[in-house]
Amino acid sequence: MSTRHTLLSLLSAGPSHGYALKRQHDAYFPLARPLAYGQVYTTLRGLLQDGLVIVEGSDCDGGPARTLYRRTDEGTREIARWSADVTTPAPFVTNEIFAKLVVSILAGAAGRRVHDSELKPDAATYLRAQHHAHSERVREITELKELSGSDLATALAAEYALVHLEADLQWIATAASHIDSLTVGISASSRLALPATSGRTRNAGPDGSTRTSR
Repeated sequence: MSTRHTLLSLLSAGPSHGYALKRQHDAYFPLARPLAYGQVYTTLRGLLQDGLVIVEGSDCDGGPARTLYRRTDEGTREIARWSADVTTPAPFVTNEIFAKLVVSILAGAAGRRVHDSELKPDAATYLRAQHHAHSERVREITELKELSGSDLATALAAEYALVHLEADLQWIATAASHIDSLTVGISASSRLALPATSGRTRNAGPDGSTRTSR
């Protein structure tokens, strides 16, 4: 999610300061990662530098003075352009769950020893643990959705999260059912990717130099 454009959109109602914008963001996007205040002010400085906002004075509001920012006409045009652009549907597969599954298979096949104990990751064990973690998250978000009442923003955010979690759970179950075939295929690919050797070895001499032998 673009923090720049989110903050610009929150300025639609009029000038505001970083503290209020952070609180508005967290309220409008209840399941998103909360914005850090440092991130808000860094983003506002960037928007100011790009001419998308200007300083509108300050607001004390019974506390310390806070800089007020107002969106410029160029900022309004930028929001219109950005919101009209269709989001590219996942051009690359960068799923961390799949990456860890492949790494578990590769590392498990290697079976390296570290500190006298064999560390041999097991892909099936990993998938079971990940399935459990996802199921727990589904339960938590389902409870949140049920408690949201008439808060439509929270309900919709929860539904979005649940759809993606359920898709992950379905994928994990499918991967687990094919774990043996996947392990054979990945292990075979890793062997093919190993560099070929010419039969020569390099031995270290007494002076630290090396010589090639057959």
